[in-house]
Amino acid sequence: MTTTLVTDVGLLVTGAYGELPRREVSLVIEDGVIAGIDIDHPAPDQVIDAAGLTVIPGLVDGHVHPTFGEWTPAQNSIGWVHNYLHGGTTTMVSAGELHVPGLPFDDLTPDLVISLAITAKHTTGRVRPSGVKAHCGTLLLVPGLTEGDFDRLVEHNIHQLKFIFYDWNRLGDGEAQRYVEWAHERGMVVKQHSGGVSRSGSSKVAGYDVVSAVGPDVVAHISGGPIPMPAEEIRQVIDGLPEAAVEVCSSMNYRATMDTTAHLSVTGGLDRLTLGTDTPGGTGVIPRGMLRNICFLSSVCGLDPADAVAAATGNTALLHGLDVGVIAVGRPADLVFLGPVTGSAATDGLESFALGDLPGISMVLVDGEPLVTGRSEQTPPTRRPARITHPGR
Repeated sequence: MTTTLVTDVGLLVTGAYGELPRREVSLVIEDGVIAGIDIDHPAPDQVIDAAGLTVIPGLVDGHVHPTFGEWTPAQNSIGWVHNYLHGGTTTMVSAGELHVPGLPFDDLTPDLVISLAITAKHTTGRVRPSGVKAHCGTLLLVPGLTEGDFDRLVEHNIHQLKFIFYDWNRLGDGEAQRYVEWAHERGMVVKQHSGGVSRSGSSKVAGYDVVSAVGPDVVAHISGGPIPMPAEEIRQVIDGLPEAAVEVCSSMNYRATMDTTAHLSVTGGLDRLTLGTDTPGGTGVIPRGMLRNICFLSSVCGLDPADAVAAATGNTALLHGLDVGVIAVGRPADLVFLGPVTGSAATDGLESFALGDLPGISMVLVDGEPLVTGRSEQTPPTRRPARITHPGR
């Protein structure tokens, strides 16, 4: 058993919605799992001095579009997952491998989308690119799938499904609703593209009438991906689907995001708010996209920064059926050590978000293993760096 003691945590934000931050605590990690909070350990294999920084769960990007490994043809970029890790993202959820060259958006057959999902699951999804927990192999739902196809997906451990290219002219035949039922019977999560057309130009417009008829688990980029449904329909979706997660992405319409978060706030629904980047794509490759989401929600939309962190971690993980995103005993030790950069008026990571200042990242752990140390390649340095003071034997 390998034990790590994390000392001098200035502020601990657990990622659980509604849970207050804790000051001046320590953490014990055993074999990659949180074993204790604010307890000591007499003989750890490794000690990490958090240097008074703010520690939050690894960010969970609920909306990415991977292709193969760390290459994205959408921006012709290599190494994007590595860069997102340095932006604090430790878990990613595919919203569909849409950018495979030559993918015929207007002629997607059941065999093709199933083969694509299985291939992605057993290639990129198997190797953890750059150490990031990449949940790849999201099935693109198209007409003609059978219940047996859903059983086949379960055999391949595929649990994320996505409506984006479905023909909504046939909404009245009940097939889409059967897909949701079959998915729920198998513990799957159904995400639905909402708003106007996507970068591909082939997705169908999905406003309140379409979304409410389908009843997905996650309403993708409700405030724009990049074009949202009208503001009144956003409010109707929030009110009419009280169990559905409401997703905001970096490709957002900023006004619509303010409308969305304001309505969630007044209706007591911020525990339903999830975040993603909706990248790589037309919005680009944004290593700090999740940090920017938290900053926007905190500094412009008026959310408590701890609630914004929860949206980027615990909420997104919970509503996608994942065991990450929360710092608690028994959970994976996916941690980000961050804090104000030189020149910021903030005194800790949450104040940085509230001021709209991107914090610096000093260290990132995935399953207790330090994958980013000293400082992030994608942020300015923190005022004081976290450091390993007693290397593992």
